[in-house]
This record gives sequence, C-alpha cells and structure tokens, in this order.
Amino acid sequence: MPDDRFPDFVYKILACDAWATAVVNGVVAYSEHDRRDGFMHLSKRAQTLETAKRHYAGQINLLALEIPFSKIADAVKFEPALGRDGEEFPHLFSELSSTHVRQVIMLIENDDGSFSFGENLV
Repeated sequence: MPDDRFPDFVYKILACDAWATAVVNGVVAYSEHDRRDGFMHLSKRAQTLETAKRHYAGQINLLALEIPFSKIADAVKFEPALGRDGEEFPHLFSELSSTHVRQVIMLIENDDGSFSFGENLV
C-alpha cells in the first residue's frame, strides 16, 4: 500500500550542460548551493516551478530531472525550507546516479517570471 507522505517522484533542477556532464560521469554533481548546504536540494513536483522562479530566474537551458523517490528514499530527509512557511522539501544526503533519472523535462521561463514544464527530453 502506498505511503501518502512521500511522493512518487522528486525533481532536481539543473542546467543542460550539468546534465550532459552527469550522463558522461554517471553522477549528477552537487551544485555550489548543494555543496554549501551539505545535501542535494530536490523538490516535489508541486514545488519545482516555484523553486525555479525563486532560485533560477533569468537562467536559460534549465531542466528538471524526474527521479523515482523509491530509488533514493533511504538517503532523503524531508526538511523545512527557509522562507517557505515551513514547507518541507526532500534533501538528498548521497550521490545521485544519472541512471536513477526517469525523465528529463525542459523548464520554460515565462514572460511574467514564472516557470512551466516543457517537453520531456528523455
């Protein structure tokens, strides 16, 4: 029976070139922000577009990696994010294998600064 507390998928936002490097290396590298905080920042699907708006405005060639939560659940903690009214986000405390990525989705920045999901690339 599924556990409603946990999502089916979590998402990592990153640039296209970082994904290309991950495919070659087999591991999605921690961003500067991830390294500073000691974990990989992830989002649930409903959190991903707001996260993009807050932290990636003006950046081009952004992707959202869709990762089955079951593949990384043992290394994830849900913790409240600063400035998000106590909303909990998934934080990964291990490496993320590129083979765990189910889909790669383009993120589109709209004229009003919001983001939307674009086409699936993988």
